[in-house]
This record gives sequence, C-alpha cells and structure tokens, in this order.
Amino acid sequence: MISTVLVANRGEIACRIFRTCADLGIRTVAVYSDADENALHARLADTAVRLPGAAPAETYLRGDLIVKAAYAAGADAVHPGYGFLSENPGFARAVLDAGLVWIGPPPQAIEAMASKTRAKQLLGIEPLHEVTEADLPVLVKAAAGGGGRGMRIVRRLEELPAALEGARAEAASAFGDGEVFVEPYLEHGRHVEVQILADTHGTVWPLGTRDCSLQRRHQKVIEEAPAPGLTPALADELRTLAVRAARAVSYTGAGTVEFLVADGRAHFLEMNTRLQVEHPVTEAVFGLDLVAEQIRIAEGHALGTEPPHARGHAIEARLYAEDPARDWAPQTGTLHRLAVPAGVRLDTGYTDGDTIGVHYDPMLAKVVAHAPTRAEAVRRLAGALESAAIHGPVTNRDLLVRSLRHAEFTAARMDTGFYDRHLGELTEPAADPHAPLAAALADAHGRSRFGGWRNVPAQPQVKRYETAGEEQEVRYRHTRDGLAADGVRIVHADARLVVLEVDGVQRKFEVARYGDQVHVGATRLTALPRFPDPTSQLAPGSLVAPMPGTVVKIAEGLTEGAAVQAGQGLIWLEAMKMQHQISAPASGILTALHAEPGRQVEPGMLLAVVRTP
Repeated sequence: MISTVLVANRGEIACRIFRTCADLGIRTVAVYSDADENALHARLADTAVRLPGAAPAETYLRGDLIVKAAYAAGADAVHPGYGFLSENPGFARAVLDAGLVWIGPPPQAIEAMASKTRAKQLLGIEPLHEVTEADLPVLVKAAAGGGGRGMRIVRRLEELPAALEGARAEAASAFGDGEVFVEPYLEHGRHVEVQILADTHGTVWPLGTRDCSLQRRHQKVIEEAPAPGLTPALADELRTLAVRAARAVSYTGAGTVEFLVADGRAHFLEMNTRLQVEHPVTEAVFGLDLVAEQIRIAEGHALGTEPPHARGHAIEARLYAEDPARDWAPQTGTLHRLAVPAGVRLDTGYTDGDTIGVHYDPMLAKVVAHAPTRAEAVRRLAGALESAAIHGPVTNRDLLVRSLRHAEFTAARMDTGFYDRHLGELTEPAADPHAPLAAALADAHGRSRFGGWRNVPAQPQVKRYETAGEEQEVRYRHTRDGLAADGVRIVHADARLVVLEVDGVQRKFEVARYGDQVHVGATRLTALPRFPDPTSQLAPGSLVAPMPGTVVKIAEGLTEGAAVQAGQGLIWLEAMKMQHQISAPASGILTALHAEPGRQVEPGMLLAVVRTP
C-alpha cells in the first residue's frame, strides 16, 4: 500500500491530487520552485521540498532533483500530474529505478506514445515529410508534450521555416524536447477524445467521449462529456480505436486518445499517456475519482469487468489570467479574490491574495458544472461564471460566458475554428454602463460630510475610469439629502454596495476596491488620475511590452538605424510558457532598441521605436 505520494508538479493539478490523497489517508509531498515558495500547492502538502530556481528547465523539468526530493521527504510513490515530466519515459524509469512506485503507465508505453510521430507510425500514420502548396494548410506540432505549446498553423509555404523555428523553441522551453513534425490541418473538425483506464490485469475501460473543440492557440478552453452529436456508430468506433491503442502498448493507468472528427470520420491525433486537464468532466459523468483509480491501479488492484454507467452531462471551463482581446496576452498580479457559487466544482491552485507570476501557465482555475442534460449544464456553468467573484488581473471570464451562450455552441455545432470565426464579437467591450457610477458612489461614501450647510448648489464631482480599453467619465453631486446623479435614483450607497434605480428598476452593485483597481460585479475598472501625467505619452511608432515576460530573441541583425518592413518580427517575448512576437507596425527606420535577450520586461515598458516616413 502506498503511504506517501510526491507530486512532481505544481498549481491546480498538484492541489487536486493532494485532495484525493488526503481522502485516502495518504501523506503528500510537494516540490516547489523559488517562484512558487508561497504557492498553494506548497502550502497544502504535508511536506514540501525546494527546487532551486524559477524556470521550468531548472526546477519542474529536473527529474534528478525530484527523485532526490522523494527520498529526502520519505515518499514511496510519485504522481507526475500533467505537463512537465508526466510523459517523459526517462523520468518514469528513474522513479522506478529508485525503488519508488510510479503512478502512471509503464515507461515503454510512454515511450511508444509520448512522441506523436512514433505514435502515428505505430498506428500506420506517417507525418508530412515534404510540404507542397497542395498540402496547405498544415499544422506544425511538437512531438512531445501537449497543452497547445509548440504548435503553429501554416497557410503559406514561405511561413513554414519561421513556424518550424518558433515551434521548436517553444517546445524545447516547455518540454525539454524541440522535435516537431508537420501534419495536414483540418479546418472545420471537432476535437473529440476518449478517456481510458487500464489495470495491470488486462482490463481496459473506455470511459466515454469528451468534446474539446473550443480552443485558443490549440489549447482547450471549454470541454464537455459526453461529446454531443456523435452517431452511436461513430462513438463506438472511437471507443474501439482508443482501446486498441491502449492494448497496442500494454497501457496501464489513466490516459486519453485524441481524434479529429470531420465529415463523420475519425482521424487519430495522439495518445496522452497521463491525466488530462479536462478529466473532471469524465469524473462527474461516471461518478469516479480518476486520481484514486490511478493510485489503486499502481497498487495492483483490478478494475471491475465493466465501467460504471454514465449519468447526465458535464462541462468544464478553463479560467485564464489573460486578455483574449489582446491576442490572449497573459496577465500577472495579485488575485485578490476567487469565489464561485455553490453547485459547481472549482479546481484551482490559487487562494485569495496569491500572486500570479510570469513563469508558468496562466490558468487560474477550472470550473465544472454537471446536470441531467447538456442544456442545463451549459446554463449552470454560464450562470456560475457570470456571478463569480474574480478580483485581480484581467481574465477570460467574459469570453467563457459569451462562448457558452453563443448559438453555435448551445446547438452543439462548434468546431476547432470557433474562435477564428467569432473572437471579434465575443471580445467586444460590454461593461455595465452603470458600473463606473457605482464605483464612484462607493468611493464617495463617507466623504459627503459638510462643515455646515450652505444654500449653494454643489459642484459636480468627476471621476474617470478605464474599462475594456475605453475611458469613461461619471459625475455625481453631494446634496442636502445625500448623493445624487442625473438619470438614476440612488437608493443606497456604501463602500461595498450601491443600489441604483434606473427606469423604475432597482439594481444592486457589489463593489470591491484594491488600490486603483475596482471590481463592480463582473466589471473590472481602473480608476484614473484626475490630471493625466503628461510625461506618460509615448512617441509615435513606440513598441511597448504587451505583457510581463522575458525577451528571448531579437531579429537577426536588428540594430538602431536599420530599415524594417511592416509586419516584420522584431522582438520575441516569452511569458507563461508561450512565445509572443512583436512586429513592426509599419515600414520605417528603427530609431531606438531597448530590448535585449534575457531582459525581464513589464507591461508598457518601451522596447523599440520605429520611425515612419
């Protein structure tokens, strides 16, 4: 029997595994980088071991340090979670060679499937070796890892070399393996997968299907189980293929076989030899704890002859600290509050007051709803996200709510091109028009004290706020009877709650303020100074950092005085395991260059200036 588990991971998945271990009476060990010293997963574990450094290559990708940590903490088993070393056969062997229990599939199974190129060859599928115009569009894809990293869509042949280079760099940074390959890109397919669970006694359970078609940058955003709209024959085919893939490599433990479904046919993509981020929807539908099942299998227990029956429908949304309207730019800062209504599941690696840094994935949490029908699950999840308290950096919350309520999604007609088609409409600014007034009135609470009443009308008070990239100005007055504003009746106003009556309808606004940041319900505002700083104006053609991160590359030969072309890539930043290219806004001359490889930058920092004729 396993007594102590070290989780070779961080964040949300480490916390989730710790919860199951606690339920089973198993002690837990966390590993943490210097950047994660105060992270929730390090605080939740019974024991925590430091991995010196911050970058993944120095910490969570160092299998030798993790094995040493297991010894030091007295662990007798290792769970890899997902990402990092979870699909690294060398790490699995190192754990087993150290005499520890590996809570995962055999190293040889990982080796056979962890490389997407070898997995396809095992099933008789060859990648593209020579790409021609007739093959376009194609997808450049990392052979190792997952999570959408190391992937690029190529629609023109001249874009292929840069896509290969960028994918290699991103894959090497995220997984320690820069191998990439090229395969056809199907424009309007659905991403459907099958969860499998296999024991060491020859039993393989296909635990239904999941649809993960809503993706940004090839990383899943909304997932659900079962996949809607599949014919019974196609669903049976997917389950049969998944079991076949598992048996082909003598698989044990939890794994996922992924397909692209197009024109009623299934195209094999890959097998993920680990737990998936979206595993909670399968747990909800089948009434299972997949982590507990992984542990039981690692201990040698047998599965039943048949899996449990599926019940209802479950949907999961990934809440990210990112701005979808600004090319999904990751966001950092303090997460002041994260709370969702009762009735939904929240898996997170953060608590109120935690800091969201630049080193790792920007996912804050997963929110999961389960209901008897798909329509009820969609409604429950959208409502929970809309009313959740998420105070801190910009998030994709509004995008998630709008996606769930989009006609294409509610009718289950989505595919992997959903955001390519609809991102503009889904990210249009739509802040509550009365939120700035509510923020101003809450701020004014307690300030309307007069030394003596004078029969002279008070001058309007003016407040300015920025929300969703737009600036708004509001006015209110102090009167003998309290606060007043045109067009509304102020029923109540204090520092936390404002009640306004608009056209005879009362509306309540919960207000929370953290410095210049104000949250009014689901609307995030930034209080602006009364008199703007004249020194904050930038020269035309200035290129500023859109997010915090590290400069990883400067265009070859780029120096001050060089001529640049519109759209030319000049500077590459890396933040939260993704690379972002900053391009010349127009053709001109580079008159200033302040970026250099290895430099840490903050949002708004001036990187370069391009002067146009």
